[in-house]
Amino acid sequence: MSETNSLVATVRESFGKGAARKLRAAGSTPAVVYGHGTDPVHIAVETHPLSLIVRHANALIELDIAGKPQLVLVKDVQRDPVRQIIEHVDLVVVKKGEAVEVEVPLHIVGTPFSGTNALQELNTLRLNVPATSIPETVEIDVEGLEEGTQILAGAIALPSGATLLDDPEQLVVHIVVPRGAAGDEDEAAETAEAAE
Repeated sequence: MSETNSLVATVRESFGKGAARKLRAAGSTPAVVYGHGTDPVHIAVETHPLSLIVRHANALIELDIAGKPQLVLVKDVQRDPVRQIIEHVDLVVVKKGEAVEVEVPLHIVGTPFSGTNALQELNTLRLNVPATSIPETVEIDVEGLEEGTQILAGAIALPSGATLLDDPEQLVVHIVVPRGAAGDEDEAAETAEAAE
């Protein structure tokens, strides 16, 4: 489960590119908090702890905005395409006990049957989960699976309280024999015939 991180935020009074540049130079990142019918709140948070938090998908943050706690979910991170520094973060308000829609990364574990590979067709699953128990990843066990096995989205074991939002018939993983492995003998035979 994703843990809740804590950050202290200060309300921003100045806006625009110049103000944002000054903030970043001072070690802070501009952000906006919105959702649940509240007016957007423009804030600044310390860059270093924020950059550690946003490395994880669907990070939950307990913000301290002028002494008031506010639970938020990282919705969008805008980065400088060259320097990869965080330019701005969108945070959406969540309430404890509320379910949220998130994309959770998929992680293959285990080794399929000897001589086969697990091809992953989807990297994430869209789930509806309680805001305070968002999984960091969903594991797909391929241990010992044979060629031709297909794992569909609906067959994946989901964490408690999670419901699938993607098409349950969507192909997520299939087990195949690598092209070179099956075709080598046939190619060798064809080459031999052509040489005769």
